[in-house]
Amino acid sequence: MTRKPLMAGNWKMYKTSAETQAFFQAFKPLVADAAHCDIVICPPFPSLAAAVEEARGSNIEIGAQNLYWGKEGAVTGEVSGNMLQASGCGYVIVGHSERRQYFGETEPDVVRKTRAALEFGLTPIVCMGERLADRESNTTEAVLATQFDGGLAPLAPEEFAKVVIAYEPVWAIGTGRTATPAIAADAHRFIRSGVALKFGDAQAAATRILYGGSVKPDNVKSLMAEADIDGALVGGASLDPKSFAAIVRY
Repeated sequence: MTRKPLMAGNWKMYKTSAETQAFFQAFKPLVADAAHCDIVICPPFPSLAAAVEEARGSNIEIGAQNLYWGKEGAVTGEVSGNMLQASGCGYVIVGHSERRQYFGETEPDVVRKTRAALEFGLTPIVCMGERLADRESNTTEAVLATQFDGGLAPLAPEEFAKVVIAYEPVWAIGTGRTATPAIAADAHRFIRSGVALKFGDAQAAATRILYGGSVKPDNVKSLMAEADIDGALVGGASLDPKSFAAIVRY
């Protein structure tokens, strides 16, 4: 089965609404004819409205960086899937390593947030990946298995079928250190084998698994040459329109 690549930009805590408008005005012409992949940009919450407006009528979809699992309520500072859907989002990042590391998100949180995203028609990009200590102690596969078993395996098959996975080795995020294509491909194969065991070979063949971790224009082609890598979740390099366009057009 041919999986259509997905190139997603995670802007993290960067760009005001005005900066978002300027980005899109520069970026849209650079990727207007890019039909080989899906393109998603995930700005911070205050810039979502500007991004949705700028992306209207283009080949770019908008995603959020996080959501809460409740629809509404007295949960100060949180944003629901219902609100994201109403704002024009089509995607949302779930379980990013920074959310896990700084805000204590757990695998049960990942399940709840994934289900909340699906309830409101959002495509969850569910992140997983090992820390440097895990890599150095040769426990990468054990960590990935724990994250998969706790955060994705509880989903029903029809829920899982709508999920995108992002493999992000924590030691490569924002550090300038990139997993080699071979290291990344090994992890992707391991994750895909877990999908096959839980959800079957057909679903494993259909599931898109993105690589994230210091993806840049000069390394994206070699990463994308690996059969099990279906796209990228890009951090810093997605903030510059020319840089992200070069990644999209790998």
